[in-house]
Amino acid sequence: MRKIAVITGAGAGVGRATVTEFASNGCDVGLLSRDPERLEDAAREARRFGVRALAVPTDVADAEAVEAAATRVEEELGPIDIWVNVAMATVFSPVSKLTAAEVERGTAVTYLGQVHGMMAALRRMTPRNRGSIVNVGSALAYRSVPLQSVYCGAKFAIRGFTDSLRSEILHDKLNIDISMVDLPAVNTPQFNWARNKTGHRAQPVPPIFQPEIPARAIYFAAFHPRRQTWIGFPTVKAILANRIAPGLIDRYLASAGYSGQLTKEVAPAGAPDNLFHPVPGAFAAHGRFDDQARDHSWEVFTSRHRNAMWAAIGIGAVFGLQRLARWLKV
Repeated sequence: MRKIAVITGAGAGVGRATVTEFASNGCDVGLLSRDPERLEDAAREARRFGVRALAVPTDVADAEAVEAAATRVEEELGPIDIWVNVAMATVFSPVSKLTAAEVERGTAVTYLGQVHGMMAALRRMTPRNRGSIVNVGSALAYRSVPLQSVYCGAKFAIRGFTDSLRSEILHDKLNIDISMVDLPAVNTPQFNWARNKTGHRAQPVPPIFQPEIPARAIYFAAFHPRRQTWIGFPTVKAILANRIAPGLIDRYLASAGYSGQLTKEVAPAGAPDNLFHPVPGAFAAHGRFDDQARDHSWEVFTSRHRNAMWAAIGIGAVFGLQRLARWLKV
């Protein structure tokens, strides 16, 4: 039977790539995002794979709107099997230049948007005792960087909420899977339209990955649950390095954390941003960094094939011990 997946942030970036990934694998998709035209364009693209696609313009910061969107998806497509939380908003700015309204809005979209999605999914999956929820995290949920305090704080909060929910699902013995996919720097339009108070155009910190890589990892996690999937060696490095020497990383990021996120280009004055309202335009999955972005990740490959890899390691260890034993007898 064809699976039905709801994907938030579906109009552009990783969410858009995720819609394509699910549709190309035969899933019907419910698309949630704010810009109606861009969302419908993504739905038309999904229908080319012969699946049903329903565009539901939704601000995920609004809990009632997310609940209404979930109801509409089930009425028009059927029971939701998979819910993927991708939507985000951020501000590139020192904390000293932020306003309370900017912090509140960025947190409402990036953190509460995922909370609202989890709650809407659970209301439907719990009575049926089946389903899969995939939350999109980040390396910045483990190691914060300067100029992205709003985003980092929200991603840390998502980790905390997800871990609480995971324990509750286990306690209640529910057949509902919950996974988190942690992203590295990705080539998406957010670096064109995120609110920016630095004076320079923002960029992802290299190495940069194409959005199709996390999309494949998200699809895999929906059907082969992993507690966590780390995408890209920079994600692994940031998480592990912060566990070992957080103070040293603080000092390193005090300088490199600024220069790595900003280009030398001056940000255009009065450029529209998507914090409170969507930016119109034909944006899709990719941003402006195609010439720098990678289209593969070894870490995703190893996560997807971890059973085979552990088996290979185990076999190798057995042969190694046998050879050692023979050598010791000589």
